[in-house]
This record gives sequence, C-alpha cells and structure tokens, in this order.
Amino acid sequence: IFKKLERSIRKRAKKIFQKKIEIKTDYQQWLEKHEVSEEIKSKSIRERLGNLKHQPLISVIMPCYNSNLEWLKEAIESVRNQVYTNWELCIADDASTDPDVQELIKKYSSLETRIKATRRLDNGHIAVASNTALSMANGEWVTFLDHDDVIPQNALLELVKSINENPRSRLIYSDEDKIDDNGIRFDPHFKSDWNPDLFFSQNYICHLTAIHASVINNVNGFRTGVDGSQDYDLILRCLKHLGNDQIYHIPKILYHWRAISGSTALDSCEKIYATDAGIKSLRDYFQDSHKEIKVAIGPHQTTYKINYPIPNPEPLVSIIIPTKDKLEILRKCINSIIQKTTYKNYEILIIDNNSQNKPTIEYLNEVQKSESIIKVVSYKDEFNYSLIQNFAVDQSCGNLICLLNNDIEVITSTWLDEMVSHALRPEIGCVGAKLYYSDGRIQHGGVILGIGGVAGHSHKHFPKDHPGYFGRLQLVQNLSAVTAACLVIRKSIFWEVGGFEEQLRIAFNDVDFCLKVHEAGYRNLWTPYAELYHHESSTRGHEDTDEKIARFESEISYMKQRWHEKLSSDVYYNVNLTMDREDFSLK
Repeated sequence: IFKKLERSIRKRAKKIFQKKIEIKTDYQQWLEKHEVSEEIKSKSIRERLGNLKHQPLISVIMPCYNSNLEWLKEAIESVRNQVYTNWELCIADDASTDPDVQELIKKYSSLETRIKATRRLDNGHIAVASNTALSMANGEWVTFLDHDDVIPQNALLELVKSINENPRSRLIYSDEDKIDDNGIRFDPHFKSDWNPDLFFSQNYICHLTAIHASVINNVNGFRTGVDGSQDYDLILRCLKHLGNDQIYHIPKILYHWRAISGSTALDSCEKIYATDAGIKSLRDYFQDSHKEIKVAIGPHQTTYKINYPIPNPEPLVSIIIPTKDKLEILRKCINSIIQKTTYKNYEILIIDNNSQNKPTIEYLNEVQKSESIIKVVSYKDEFNYSLIQNFAVDQSCGNLICLLNNDIEVITSTWLDEMVSHALRPEIGCVGAKLYYSDGRIQHGGVILGIGGVAGHSHKHFPKDHPGYFGRLQLVQNLSAVTAACLVIRKSIFWEVGGFEEQLRIAFNDVDFCLKVHEAGYRNLWTPYAELYHHESSTRGHEDTDEKIARFESEISYMKQRWHEKLSSDVYYNVNLTMDREDFSLK
C-alpha cells in the first residue's frame, strides 16, 4: 500500500512539475527566439574557429570546498564541453572534508590533461584558494568559474573572438543569468558597456569576467581580508593598471549563476559580509589618490554610495530658470530652492521670455528686490530653448551652471550638493537628477538613446521607490544623456562644446548637448540622490499644429543624421533590451 501511495505521489508531483515548466516566462520565450539550438550553434561556432588568428590559452580558475557533487560535475563538464579547445581548468580544493569531492576532482584530472588540480592542506577560504588555483595557471588570459555554476559551450569562443576584435583589451565581461536547482534559467542581466560610476555603485560586471594574466600578476592576484567581495576587490585593483578603452563588454549570456540557498545569487542575507568587504575594497581603492572621498553603503546590500568632496569655499553655481508667466509654478520652484537647498553659494537667474500677465511681472520685480541672490534677465526674442540657454549662460557669474525648468520643485535638500560634487570631478560632464511626476511616479531616470527613434527616459512611470532594472533607479551611474530640466555642468565645458545647438529650438537639444559633451571626452552622470518634482504637464505644450509637427520632425531628422550611430546602440544600455519601451524589458 505504501509503495503504491509513494508511486502515486511521485506521479502527481511529476505532472505538477511538468505543468509548471510549461508556463513559460518572458525570458524562456526570449531564449527560444534568440538562442539557436546547441547542435546548430556548435556547427556555426566551429566554422568560426578557423577565422581566429590569435587563439590564446585561457585559464579557468575554480576554487571549491565541500561542493555539491552534482553541481561540481556540471561545472567541470561545462568547461570540457567548450567548443574553443585551448583552455586549462585549474581547480584548488580548499581542504574539503568530503572525500567524495576529492575523488571526483581526482577522477577528472586523470581523465583530462587540461585539468590541473591540487588539494590544500588547510582551509584558507576563497581568496587564498583562488590564489592557489592561480598559481597553477599558465594562460595568457584568466577567467573565473564558481564550483556550482556553469558556462555555455560558446563562452570561451566568444571571449577569444572579442580578444581578436579588440587587441587592446585587458578586461572583458559578459552578460549573465541565473539557474535554479532544476536547471531552469531565469533573471537575465543584460549589462551596460563599461560604466565606471555604476561599477563604483555595485559590482555589476560580476560574471563572466576575463582578465589578462599580466594585469593579474601586476596586482598579485586576490587579496585576503575581503572574502565575499574578492572578485570586486580584484577588479578595483586591476583598474589602476587599465585604461577605459581596455575594458570590453560582450552583450551575450555567457554565464549561468547557480541560485541556491546560501548563495549571494539568491539570499540577500548572505550579502551582508560581502557588503562590508566591498566597502573596504572601495575605500582602499580611493585611498591612494582621493583620500577625501567617503564610501558608504548604498540603498541595498552590496551597493555603495561614493561621496565626493566639495571645496571650501563652495564654488558659485548659477541656477538658470527660463520662464514665461505661469506664476504659480515659478513661485513654487523659487520657494523650494530658497527654503530647502543646503548648498549656500548660488545665484538664480530668471530668464523672462516675454511674460505678459501683470501678477507675474509684479512678482519678478519684487523677488529680485527681496532676494539678493535672484536676478531677472529679459529675453525679448521668440521662444527658442537653445538660444535662451546660451544667452543665459553668457549672463551668469558662476563657474558651474544649473539648468532648471520653471516647473521643478526641490525634494531633497542636498540636491545641489550632490550634483555639484559630481560636476566638479574632472572626468564628469553633465550631471542629471532623479525627477518625479507630481503623483510620485518616475519622470526621469536618465536618457536611453534610440528608444522611440531618438531617445526616451529610463524607467518612465515606474513607482517612486522601485529599484529599477538591477537597481539602476537607485544607483549613481554613467549615461549617454540626462534631461536639461535639471542639469549641472561646469561652464568651461558648456562653452568648450559650443553650448546648445540653436537649430534645435525645443526638442532633443539637451540630448544633443550631452552627446557633444560625451564626444569631447567627458562622462555624463545621473544620480538618484538629487530628487525633485518635475510638474511637466503644467508647462509642456503639445505638437498639435502643422507648424509644430513640421518643426518636431525636422528636429528628429537632425538628431538621426548627426548621431545615427550612437542612437542605434546606446553604450549604457544593451542590444538585447527593447527599443520600443522605457522599462528595460526584453527585446
């Protein structure tokens, strides 16, 4: 009876499981559409092998300790199944107490000459074990595989393909996803190309990462005392030996991260010690050249906030606000700046573009008399946003300028401190803020090029406290562009790139400006720690006349002709994500 009952339970459980996996996720549907079968893939991959002039030895580093035998076997087999054959697998058993682990490793090292294995006599933890594995490596490039993860059969080939295409490369990373106990893939992370400020906010690079052996030798491998963030620490120390043009990203899933109980892939509680180690690594990274920089924990575990200093005395910031009538929103804007802003050294330039309402004119006359920091400047010509901004910057006194719409309302009192602290960094150009609609939904989380044809706002309409795609709504990061509804930049850079393009009277002038700044060699940056309301619907008109439609279409045409290549592939987005929506969903 009990045997029949057991068989019945197993049969029902199997049906339930089969029914469960038949309900396909968006990602599983995406995989069916975009990833060809392994058989077809392997044939096409082998054909490409002959086109690779340089086929370096790749050392795969794997520390292990009391591993799950099934997953350790899968990890090793995933390396053995690589189509690219010039590899070695260096396994360091960190004194496992399970004899079956030792036996399995011994078996594979006897079967496969490309597998090197050693067993440590004492448990040194992951950094020490990784260094033990590194000591066996002879490869020109080194990559890393956890003992319970797997890599697809084309992983090393795609890596070598990138090495051939980018001979200056010294650090290469790929996209990744997770895999559960049943082998089901989920939670794909399609990453930005090299994004330094996002990397300082979290280790978004993670897996699969490959580093040239010469760079690893320069930093003497892994460092002890930072277990849990040893990979993050290694890359941070490698950055001191790398230029930004030596870091490349492969926009393909080349790593499957096992999400199991007790792993950082699944359990945030496991990340606490990793966060502490990450903070130590960042502090040590900045200590050498930027001792005044402070590192704090970010909004979640394994995320960080880097606080950059502002000199004393504070540099003067010119806040430029173009306006025409709309007294109530202008008054709210001005009052919120004066009442909430903790940054002290600023002036406000209100650029009056032919206001006609008597209450507005009276307010403008009164406010500059009552507030010594406010100056009203008249601009008599017809509305042209770019012309107005160029005119206003020419009238300003500050070394930094803050472009601000008249329908902005300050939320966080340190908004200007935060933006100025980044704008003063020599490598940074435009700095943008996190803007909300009046109802608290996200209005602006940065600009993504190409969405809707030219550009769209990242995470538009998301709930206020939503973390965004892999935390990007809550982390400082580099982006191609930010909105000029709230933008801070050094005046010297503004004029270096020629200010705003006056041909773009209304639309896309801020995107064009940011792209010119980026082209000049500066990184644009978006920070979620400067929060403001953007009551956009209060002032924004509609493209509802033939004249406005024609103007808008001409501005689209200008952007596509001027920036066609950049609009087709935003380096801070990912080609696998949609260009139809602003939600980071799959293509």
